Amino acid sequence: MLSASLLSANFAHLEHDISILNRSAIDWFHLDIMDGVFVPNLSYGFPVLNAIAQHAQKPLDAHLMIVDPDRYVERFHAAGVQTLSVHYEACPHLHRTLNHIRKLGMKAGVAINPHTPVELLSDILEDTDFILIMSVNPGFSAQTFIPQTYGKITRLKEMILHRGLSCLIEVDGGVNQENAKALYNAGANILVAGNAIFNTPNITEAIEALR
Repeated sequence: MLSASLLSANFAHLEHDISILNRSAIDWFHLDIMDGVFVPNLSYGFPVLNAIAQHAQKPLDAHLMIVDPDRYVERFHAAGVQTLSVHYEACPHLHRTLNHIRKLGMKAGVAINPHTPVELLSDILEDTDFILIMSVNPGFSAQTFIPQTYGKITRLKEMILHRGLSCLIEVDGGVNQENAKALYNAGANILVAGNAIFNTPNITEAIEALR
């Protein structure tokens, strides 16, 4: 699957870009939520999220790069988010957080920073619907892909298959036409793309090329 990172969209014409995505072969809308604390940047809050939800016709995939995400889980559900990922590094009671997300009817994901080994997820895999592997340091778009990501995907895929789980692997950061096939071959199920989609002459054609 492909998820379009709206952080790279044209915010002066956001409804226009969303309408193009609605008609495209994209699967999800990826929403990067930053608080300026967990990551050194701010993105957008609930007013913008609610505006996106009014026009989006694809599932909303929210990635919380914030401290204490438990405070906002119910608000993201109320806003219409279908898949919600929280950071391993930000959740002291991760099992509780994931169960809360699932009880509300959302798919629960765990995101990990580039320096976090996938082996640390061993005791939580059964409680997740997907793992979001960051292939850049979170906080800013247009960063260079970290090549060690391939090995992390392969190791995580082996852990999932060994246990017979259906947990998906999502990859976010520096995804483009040059590495998309290699990421898929390594075991990724969902690719998040931002600049590779929006910083092109034609959004629809860029999505088709990625697929």
